[in-house]
Amino acid sequence: MNIGFDAKRAYHNTTGLGYYSRTLIHLLANYYPEHQYYLFNPKPSRIFRFTEANVQEVQPGRLADRLLPSLWRSSGMKKDLQRLSVNLYHGLSHEIPVGIAKTGIRSVVTIHDLIHERFPEQYNPVDVKIYSKKFRYACQHADRIIATSRQTKEDMIAIYQTPADKIDICYQSCSPLFAREVSAEEKKRVADRYNLPGQFFLSVGTIIDRKNLLNVCKALFLLREELELPLVVIGSGSGKYYQGVKDFLLQQGLTNKVIFLSETTGAKNDPTYLSTEDLTVIYQLALAMIYPSFYEGFGLPVLEALWSRLPVITSGQSCLPEVGGNAAYYVNPQSAEEIAAAMKEIYTNSELRESMKEKGRLQAGHFSPAVYVKSVMEVYQRVLYEGF
Repeated sequence: MNIGFDAKRAYHNTTGLGYYSRTLIHLLANYYPEHQYYLFNPKPSRIFRFTEANVQEVQPGRLADRLLPSLWRSSGMKKDLQRLSVNLYHGLSHEIPVGIAKTGIRSVVTIHDLIHERFPEQYNPVDVKIYSKKFRYACQHADRIIATSRQTKEDMIAIYQTPADKIDICYQSCSPLFAREVSAEEKKRVADRYNLPGQFFLSVGTIIDRKNLLNVCKALFLLREELELPLVVIGSGSGKYYQGVKDFLLQQGLTNKVIFLSETTGAKNDPTYLSTEDLTVIYQLALAMIYPSFYEGFGLPVLEALWSRLPVITSGQSCLPEVGGNAAYYVNPQSAEEIAAAMKEIYTNSELRESMKEKGRLQAGHFSPAVYVKSVMEVYQRVLYEGF
């Protein structure tokens, strides 16, 4: 089987969509080496590369396509798909080429979330219209749709009226590095490199209102007389919400209790800063992950924490209970009081922490790489051989 992928984000995106694309491609290439994988990349990349023998990068060949790479990606690549005898095309992030059905090439699209529909105020209005048009087109014209969670599937049904039987839920996995047991020497190296405190809570995610860091900071304020543990934040931010978080910390005298690792000199100047290898160690150094997001398409940091045997405080809404199962401590994300109570309980109750660690590892097993890649390959086979 020759399988083509929209690889723009696999080569150029350093956040969630890029991570999803690269993880899936690597897993497919290694678990199913009998197939050929073609990665359609609109322009050269110096960030990421693929070394598997059965993976081939495809860039625009004609001058017109190189001058207009976005047009090639959205439509022009169909000629290259046909030239390479691609049997199946997978749009890894919400899009498929316009008119691909007319080529006879089957298609699958992954829809990660409908955040732009649920929270349009967080986007430029023009972007919302563009995203809606692309997402709707893909949902209508792809042969099958992969949703990253039941929440995303339900959103597609409710918002786009997509037939339920056209959507498969394929829960993603994360880097196996998170599951490894880190040595004491490595923990000391990473703790020293990042100047980490002896104990800390951990927050991972972009600093935007949907991720809810402000309520975590309010919880810290409520606990200011009881807990001395700082919060380590991994994630960048800008704009009004980010400034609001900073202002709150300044006004309440909490600037020394929240450490923004992504803003340090090392993060700005060292390309190896906060690499996956170091990040996995930071997870295992933390006391607990705090991730009370209002809405996610999957919630990868929760899964990473479960693999790391790190207790997780997260939101009881959106898809997050799908990932956390019975292993997470759920709170109302609107309530700083509930978040504070959860932080205090996990800090003071060692038996609870140990129980959550064991439950977390068992829960993470449902999202293993082998389970994940098998579920995606079954979608491909269904499209090609079983009449969808």
